[in-house]
Amino acid sequence: MTERATIKAGEHDVLIVVDVQLDFLPGGALAVPEGDAVIAPINRLAKLFRHVVLTQDWHPEGHASFASSHPEKQPFEVTELHYGPQVLWPNHCVQGTPGAEISPDLDIPHAQLVIRKGYNARIDSYSGFKEADRRTSTGLAGYLKERGFSRVFCVGLALDFCVAWTALDAVEAGFDTYLIEDASRAIDTDGSLARARRDMEAAGVHVIRSEQILGAR
Repeated sequence: MTERATIKAGEHDVLIVVDVQLDFLPGGALAVPEGDAVIAPINRLAKLFRHVVLTQDWHPEGHASFASSHPEKQPFEVTELHYGPQVLWPNHCVQGTPGAEISPDLDIPHAQLVIRKGYNARIDSYSGFKEADRRTSTGLAGYLKERGFSRVFCVGLALDFCVAWTALDAVEAGFDTYLIEDASRAIDTDGSLARARRDMEAAGVHVIRSEQILGAR
């Protein structure tokens, strides 16, 4: 359910822009439907937040989450890895490739940190906070706490995977957490969007729209 309260971004708020990279945009190796539609609202929002963090998928060749690493499997099938079920993806966001680059259309020169994730060849990493084994930390929670932030606003790609997992882990880390729905887009494979919405509602993630951030119209 989308909440309707208006919010003014303040000194203790941070905008987390998740994985707005060329491989997730139209023409990319794992393009999110209408993924480029997030860029304009994110650029508007970023001007209202003094503090912005970016995440960047950053996989080595032959990553365990790639379907090409499992010859008997196809993209979007699920396999069991040592930490549990794993959706298998087309090769994407390979370190040093053009597809891994953050979109040049993002206009966020004041972003203060880029968290790279998914660089462990044996573990996927959707969330900006924890890898998919649910034990290995990226260090983002410690950074945000040391900086004194209390509210987190999540946007980007893809809503049902990396954005939702980032939001869920932000709640678990103790942050008041918001997902800005119109500044995010989903892949929605095998019911993943509905599951993500249920999980976020159960965890207490506030789902809002960008116009609820004062000045974002």
